Amino acid sequence: MKVLHIPCLDDNYSYMIIHESTKEAAVVDPVEPHKVLRVAQENEVDLKFVLTTHHHWDHAGGNEKIKQLVPGIKIYGGSVDNVRGCTDKVENGDKVSLGADISILSLHTPCHTKGHISYYVTDKEGEDPAVFTGDTMFIAGCGKFFEGTAEQMYQSLCVTLGSLPKPTRVYCGHEYTVKNLQFALTVEPDNTKIAQKLAWAEHQRRVGLPTIPSTIQEEFESNPFMRVDLPEVQEKVGCKSPVEALREIRQRKDNWKG
Repeated sequence: MKVLHIPCLDDNYSYMIIHESTKEAAVVDPVEPHKVLRVAQENEVDLKFVLTTHHHWDHAGGNEKIKQLVPGIKIYGGSVDNVRGCTDKVENGDKVSLGADISILSLHTPCHTKGHISYYVTDKEGEDPAVFTGDTMFIAGCGKFFEGTAEQMYQSLCVTLGSLPKPTRVYCGHEYTVKNLQFALTVEPDNTKIAQKLAWAEHQRRVGLPTIPSTIQEEFESNPFMRVDLPEVQEKVGCKSPVEALREIRQRKDNWKG
């Protein structure tokens, strides 16, 4: 399994998941279909379906166009998210296959939108896991609570995504990493993992490279929203429970002018 980054719009990413032996491919959030098709042609792959994380325009806005350009392509999207162009609605626990041995598991991760889906992808034998988190989990951050609550985001981030194997690679919807890590340091100024990752991320961006993927393990080390179970993080933000801390950190981030 190979994953290609496709930078779109200002700071979005679409991703192409390629089954290397069959040359079949799926694409996550193809907001700029012409770019996606160019990448498909360059890699000589057969585009089978689209995985839409949520209904926002900068993720689902290319679906109708890609249907015109690739007749018969399937478009997957969350069953309660009203995704434009959707041909196949998915719910938590639904599975899709790419080629013979790539398995894609739909995980309902609501809060940013009610029907947001993250896609957990594994090779044969469950090897080489990756998760496409849209706008639920960012590297060192999480999405705004547009359609949900802190309780839901805690469940989506810390329970659903947090229970994936630690080496799982995290591919999120936007290149927000540098700002997120700068903010993370305001929550935990003494966290050396955050400081080290920020220096690395700034270097990546200076040389024009993505900061994605991360891993679930790294997120537990440097993402303040994933660290709210820790008493020391709760204490730093003056809270007594993980959900309270998550709500407080999100409010701080919303008001942060970094």
